[in-house]
Amino acid sequence: MANIDALRDHLFATLAALRDPEKPMDIDRAKAVSEVAQTIINTAKVEVDFMRQTGQNATPRFLLPAGEEPIEATPTATGTKEVSGGVTRHRLGG
Repeated sequence: MANIDALRDHLFATLAALRDPEKPMDIDRAKAVSEVAQTIINTAKVEVDFMRQTGQNATPRFLLPAGEEPIEATPTATGTKEVSGGVTRHRLGG
């Protein structure tokens, strides 16, 4: 999974396959999908918690929409500097 949206799509497809009366998904396979998804979610939570504890303002890549680059925000003496996709923005605090 490249991001949270792809993970959600995959999980909803798994739910649909479980309910398909003509070709239901095997319960053990659905459980395996669920366990892997939960592991991915837990690692994203750890990443977000780490970023909070270390004062980072960027969004983890996993939580961004597909193809979007994370914004790296750095505090400066007068505000913040944000870098995303080769574009640098300076925002004044106040």
